[in-house]
Amino acid sequence: MDNRQEVLDKFIKHVVSQAKKNLTTTGKNASKKLYNSIKGESKAFPNSIGIYFDMEEYGFYQDQGVKGANPNALPDGAKNKGKQNAPNSPFKFGSGSGPKGGLTKSLDKWIIRRGIAPRGKGGQFMSRKSLKFLIARSIYMTGIKPSLFFTKPFEAAFKNLPDDLIESYGFEVEDLFNDIMNQTFRK
Repeated sequence: MDNRQEVLDKFIKHVVSQAKKNLTTTGKNASKKLYNSIKGESKAFPNSIGIYFDMEEYGFYQDQGVKGANPNALPDGAKNKGKQNAPNSPFKFGSGSGPKGGLTKSLDKWIIRRGIAPRGKGGQFMSRKSLKFLIARSIYMTGIKPSLFFTKPFEAAFKNLPDDLIESYGFEVEDLFNDIMNQTFRK
């Protein structure tokens, strides 16, 4: 186990590079802000190790998804009425200011970057304000589907850690992942 730090550094590097790759390949890298924020660090001490990851807070919501406040509250005929996008997510909408809060504000630049032209049912243009409200309401009510852009590379890299490292520290992938998530949100 003399090479613990080297093994941990490889683990961190792999998780970070694969998470960034996943963001790009899934089309979730519009502004590059999240992509550029993903970082990791590891420390091997004589009797313990530390593994730390950091990224923009919304990256964890993108990864794990967010439960919608109430998908049944969408109007009849809405495409996603009754559809919960992230039923098992640890995060949820419903305790904030609703679809008119920060969600609507963040959608403005996203709509522009994505080149979404605001058009109504008949093909006529609608205001961007109306489009932002409709998208924000849908997201707020139905949630954000998990992308697992970070979780999947983390779990895959964990499986490749040497058995003696895992056994000597008693790691379980789920416990280690949850510890990392909790450390990030305590900052």
